[in-house]
Amino acid sequence: MAAGTTRQIAHFDLDAFFVSVERLKNAALNGKPLIVGGSGGRGVVTAASYEARRFGVHSAMPMKLARRLCPEALVISGDMESYSHYSRLVTEIISDRVPVFEKASIDEFYLDLTGMDRHFGCRSFTDELKQTITGETGLPISWALATNKLISKVATNEVKPNGQLEVPSGGEKRFLAPLTIQKMPGIGKETGQLLLRMGVETVRTLSEIPMLMMFNLLGKTGIELSRKANGIDESPVIPYHDQKSISTEQTFSSDTIDLKFLHSRLVRMTESIGFELRKQNRLTGCITVKLRYANFDTVTKQRTIAYTALDHTLLQQATQLFEQLYDRRLLVRLLGIRFTHLIPGNQQISLFDDSTAQVRLYQAVDSIKNRFGENLLQRAGGSFAERLEEKKSR
Repeated sequence: MAAGTTRQIAHFDLDAFFVSVERLKNAALNGKPLIVGGSGGRGVVTAASYEARRFGVHSAMPMKLARRLCPEALVISGDMESYSHYSRLVTEIISDRVPVFEKASIDEFYLDLTGMDRHFGCRSFTDELKQTITGETGLPISWALATNKLISKVATNEVKPNGQLEVPSGGEKRFLAPLTIQKMPGIGKETGQLLLRMGVETVRTLSEIPMLMMFNLLGKTGIELSRKANGIDESPVIPYHDQKSISTEQTFSSDTIDLKFLHSRLVRMTESIGFELRKQNRLTGCITVKLRYANFDTVTKQRTIAYTALDHTLLQQATQLFEQLYDRRLLVRLLGIRFTHLIPGNQQISLFDDSTAQVRLYQAVDSIKNRFGENLLQRAGGSFAERLEEKKSR
């Protein structure tokens, strides 16, 4: 970017995305309070329509509480395959028109339009893109245009649903000033309560606190919040095509036709990179299984899947690919698995049919793995391969 060039960053956010997709599939749901999530007694809210949000319903809330707050709401278990399909449609539309964009999650995008105003207005382009997305997919979407990612995201949240807003260069602090601190990204529940006890209720007040005081209060986080409160954010738009894969493969100490061993090795490898996926707070939308036979012929098979980071879903898909790929007449030399089409997100997004207990189980297992190493906990099928390999190497 040339010196002195003002950045132009647009943030696009699909309005109540899961709800909007469900309404595309069933127009009778339009205008009604709708909750997407686990329908069981211990289920979790994954998404809520704006009609349900007026009653205090929000994502990650226990379904029992959501039903008490909004007893008239319709509850749908959710369809991750449909949501992934529409997410990819929107991604393709943006990719065809914008050279540099970041897919921040399944339903939001950052577009770097810097320099585009020399050819045509960025606001006109952004508005035209919104109309194209809605026209081609039927999904409502909101956008905001500003000089950085922070301002554009906060502004989008202010104009949803189905809104648009441009915050001009130089107007960042003025835009943020009257907002409550809870609307500032990076301020969680505990930090928010601490600031409120200090009498800091608006971003304007937060911006007036000396940076040294913020550092003494919250360390490096305090410095970052001070910069944000003053409208400063230099984080780049990370090009979507630069998202890396997560993969692993193993060449065996001896070629094998032992199906039980191959299956258990697949379990162990899938668990390992599934754990890495969750550590990076990402979801995968594509799985590839790779086999190399004793004659060095190498074959792969891949499948586009609903975005997920959950081991049991990843294992099911990987096993099906392996079964389609494996030629039982040949010895196997190498086995590999790769996750691609990565986007930011967490396992909560896939838990439409899972209970809060299962959510906590994944969190507990990952916590133990982070603390003591990922080999401490693993499925029995995966540990079989470890023992067999050790025996062969003796």
